[in-house]
Amino acid sequence: MHTLLFLDPGHFHGALTLRVPQARAADEVFVYAREGAELGDFLALVERFNRRSPDPTRWRPVVTACDDPLGRLVDERRGDVVILAGKNGGKARTMRRLHEAGFHVLADKPWLVEPGDLEHVRTSLDGWPLAAEIMTGRHDAAARLVKRLVGAPAIFGTFRDDGPGIEHESVHQLEKLVDGAPLRRPWWYFDVRVQGSGPVDIPTHIVDQAQWLVEGDTVAAALVEARAWSTRVPAEAFRRITGEKSIPKELERVVEGDALSYRCNAELVYRIGRVTASAATRWELSPSASVGDASRSVAHGTRADVRLEQSARTGYRRRVFVEPRGDAAAVGHALRDAIAAWQAELPGVGLVEAGPGAYEVTLTRDGGHETHFARVLDEFLRIVDEHRWPAALAARTLAKYTLLAEAAARTTGEL
Repeated sequence: MHTLLFLDPGHFHGALTLRVPQARAADEVFVYAREGAELGDFLALVERFNRRSPDPTRWRPVVTACDDPLGRLVDERRGDVVILAGKNGGKARTMRRLHEAGFHVLADKPWLVEPGDLEHVRTSLDGWPLAAEIMTGRHDAAARLVKRLVGAPAIFGTFRDDGPGIEHESVHQLEKLVDGAPLRRPWWYFDVRVQGSGPVDIPTHIVDQAQWLVEGDTVAAALVEARAWSTRVPAEAFRRITGEKSIPKELERVVEGDALSYRCNAELVYRIGRVTASAATRWELSPSASVGDASRSVAHGTRADVRLEQSARTGYRRRVFVEPRGDAAAVGHALRDAIAAWQAELPGVGLVEAGPGAYEVTLTRDGGHETHFARVLDEFLRIVDEHRWPAALAARTLAKYTLLAEAAARTTGEL
């Protein structure tokens, strides 16, 4: 049985690890943080989980509010697993200190904000105790289905080499709902020195997905191109999102007129082995509560393209499509055989036509993005309990951050 420690939980991802009861962890959790709205928001979300009907949780947070939460956590050592989800600036150094002090660390992305953070990341990944990311993508049912389809040669073939083998585009909303309530972001979320700039933020997820799809995902990734640009955040939107009455002086350097210039967008082109991949991510203000995050990723195969899309035209649901190239009948036959073979492992998986010569592979919804964080925590604790060093996980994490450190270095002059 593990005891969880939360250090300065300034991002809602930390609380989402507690969305459901965890059999591997004690109900009493210890929170070390500075006084302020971020601590209050964390405790409020955990309390909502405790009061939820049905299936309430039973978490009992014990709070230590102080000016040196890291020092107090290390000195008091009231648990063995530290969860980090908050300010990203300095996170790599914090992880290294916790690692060297003997704590297992489960930390939200990105670990790296500036190129110099890479050495701290490298040290934290060098053997026990375990350090791992809160990386939810591989727990998503639709993404797991894409992985199966790409891994089926009769359906996908092999990655094409006459252009990008993997393309990813995503649009994220600065205003959104979490657990049915408006999300309040801390003001420092808009400071790329603290939160991280576009090239090192969302691309942590995207590069991980590309690594997963390419056979042998520990292969080092090589950067080809990188650029970053800004989203304009009007002062009124900033106040609405953060709850702040005015823009803090720490952000004055990025104020242009009556708006912030938030350097949160990026385009990367990189290679994993022989496969070229591209990633384009951007942030927008949400024009209405009905607009959700949108994404589109395509794996280009010699026999078919496999597309995972979440957008207005999919009802903001993650849906998987197979678009044959050439012999559509043969791909369709292979698809039907595969769907029949997967029924035991993927109950409810099905196949429907989606336009001329194309197919949608349907599956039962898995509860959505918010449900994946507790699964990440459970997997992390299972690895700790097994005490079997996850060499592939450590290698691909280091390969990814080595790539992102170079992307940060190339775009530093633009920030």
